[in-house]
Amino acid sequence: MNRLTTDVLIIGGGAAGMSSALSAAKTGADVTLLEREPIAGGVLNQCIHNGFGLQFYHEELTGPEFASRLQREMSEEGVSMIGESYVRHIDVREKKAVVLSPKGAFEISAKALVISSGARERPFGSLLIQGYRPSGILPAGLAQRYVNLENYLPGKRAVVLGSGDIGLIMARRLTLEGVEVVAVIERMPYPGGLTRNIVQCLEDYDIPLLLSTTVTKVFGKGRLEEVEITKVDERFVPIPGTSSRLKVDTLILSAGLLPQVEDFDDDLTIDPINRGFVVSNTGESSVEGVFAAGNNVAVFDLVDYVAAEGWIAGRHAALYALGKNTSGDRVPVVRGDNVGVVVPGIVDMDEHVRLYVRLKNPMDKGTLVLKELGLEKSFSYGVPSEMIQMVIKKEKLMPLIDAKRLTVEVH
Repeated sequence: MNRLTTDVLIIGGGAAGMSSALSAAKTGADVTLLEREPIAGGVLNQCIHNGFGLQFYHEELTGPEFASRLQREMSEEGVSMIGESYVRHIDVREKKAVVLSPKGAFEISAKALVISSGARERPFGSLLIQGYRPSGILPAGLAQRYVNLENYLPGKRAVVLGSGDIGLIMARRLTLEGVEVVAVIERMPYPGGLTRNIVQCLEDYDIPLLLSTTVTKVFGKGRLEEVEITKVDERFVPIPGTSSRLKVDTLILSAGLLPQVEDFDDDLTIDPINRGFVVSNTGESSVEGVFAAGNNVAVFDLVDYVAAEGWIAGRHAALYALGKNTSGDRVPVVRGDNVGVVVPGIVDMDEHVRLYVRLKNPMDKGTLVLKELGLEKSFSYGVPSEMIQMVIKKEKLMPLIDAKRLTVEVH
């Protein structure tokens, strides 16, 4: 087995991984990036629509353009990427990984790790829908790959379950390719995707959005023939007498993403609400020298946020590997009223804080309050699908030393 050494080993080559690699290399570290696909980019490579890069690059790009730019910049900085690689075993605390690839088997030893494993789509089996599993039922990400990369249409008449952003985007994409999209079904009383996607992907194409509704049964053995949809109450229990059937041959699942943490959850602390790794505002996890960034920390609503967090994690991983780490005092972040997802989970006093918050429920107006710091940010309209972001300079963090916590709440 070949043995390699590197300063920073990055696992996963999506937006967070590429940004981490670029940042770590610019900080002066030797960087190795592992990616399971032949090229880096992750899901960006199949997201041919625009809307990316407005914050990270300050211009509007498609997904492949965003990925291509990061790929080029990594190459210019000398990042070593091993494509088509599979991590067969990893020792997080020793920072060693056994990797299989077409180039052979490697044991890679590093001084710091960045885990950017992303998120996976919630599968059909977890939705407890009655019926067989005929062909024609597939996650939105897979449908996107079929259409945008493989040049296949999944069917002729479709319904989308879930109003997450990828489901909304695929409703539009399928419509543009000639598929009849009957409706987007959402069990919540409000949409799950960004407002701009509701307008641009559904309203602009007259695609109905049915709220407080879910798919309760599928029909068909060889191929999907019909789905049963039913209204649900506030506890998401189907309401008797409200069912109807839709004749479709395709069911696209956009029922949410789950942070991909299973290979590391025995070693790293997981946040029960975010369902991802607990990290500080430097990106460091519960194990010293091991960093995480992107959708395996929490599912972000913008790839720009993912790349920004990757950049921070990569820089601090490089500083750690080079013996230049300047970690300060740390305090936990505590959820207060009306707060769901929150990142980071720990505040390092020696670094600025980029705070991301998801509301538990929609609010016409409200105020994000950082209790111990006396800081506030008001908003006119907030929904759980759109993160509220707030940046706090490290100079303003001093009150946390005595408070020993940062409470985040929404009034």
